[in-house]
Amino acid sequence: MKIAMLARNPNLYSHQRLKEAAEARGHELDIIHTLRCYMNIASRRPEIYYNGEKLPLYDAVIPRIGASVTFYGLAVLRQFEMMGVYPLNESVAIGRSRDKLRSMQILAREGIGLPVTTFAHDPKQTEEVLKLAGGAPLVIKLLEGTQGIGVVLADTERSAKSVIEAFRGAGVNILVQEFIKEAGGTDIRALIVGGKVVAAMKRTGAEGEFRSNLHRGGSAQSIKISPEERSTAIRAAKAMGLNVCGVDMLRANHGPVVMEVNSTPGLEGVEKATGIDVAGRIIELLENQAKPGKTKTKGKG
Repeated sequence: MKIAMLARNPNLYSHQRLKEAAEARGHELDIIHTLRCYMNIASRRPEIYYNGEKLPLYDAVIPRIGASVTFYGLAVLRQFEMMGVYPLNESVAIGRSRDKLRSMQILAREGIGLPVTTFAHDPKQTEEVLKLAGGAPLVIKLLEGTQGIGVVLADTERSAKSVIEAFRGAGVNILVQEFIKEAGGTDIRALIVGGKVVAAMKRTGAEGEFRSNLHRGGSAQSIKISPEERSTAIRAAKAMGLNVCGVDMLRANHGPVVMEVNSTPGLEGVEKATGIDVAGRIIELLENQAKPGKTKTKGKG
């Protein structure tokens, strides 16, 4: 197979591992800088150009689109879809997962466990929002934040009000969620490939840090998840329509709750913690699934 990977940094561990795994299985993989692509949106002849040349037709495309370039990255991915190239994750599914509010609404509709989550526009409703979320301590999240950036733990009602009013004053959208104290600064990431959990790790935040992101100094170790956690992760991935994703869950007293479904999960933490060849599983999925024009969306919004 001839595979394209949309990514800005070819040297990242995840990108190198996917390239190695593809080549080890006899495939050709080109890493294409997402922002250097430009498109000819011609009737019946969609084309993508890169560094002055028209891209050849690929069998599959692996989107590793950074959160900061989601809009342009999804436009490029839709162009690949319209050309009949099989996407590892479809543009619509990635867009769905990148919108924190929309993804929470979809997961709630499917009856998947979530922390109590509230959203409002008017700062005058701050009191009601705090009450709905169960009162302090509370987690306040920017809708556009990633990797733990833009996530604040407010210990008291007063600090929660101050943070919400500050964010509102800056004109940014936020979610207010209950704080799952019993999780103790740890979460679970389950790696889904093709509707199955292929690896799982427990992430623990650095000393004094409630966020468990590895980018923020957290640590990871392999973990055996319960049947309920496995089922929750698989259902969350299916609800988002993602073939490959990381489902982040907390162990609450009433069962697993999903914090986020990540459509571009890093492979370094989970591969090193578990010793599982996740990159190889992803390439294997493409081998089994990639067929010309086999995409539900075909570039539809």
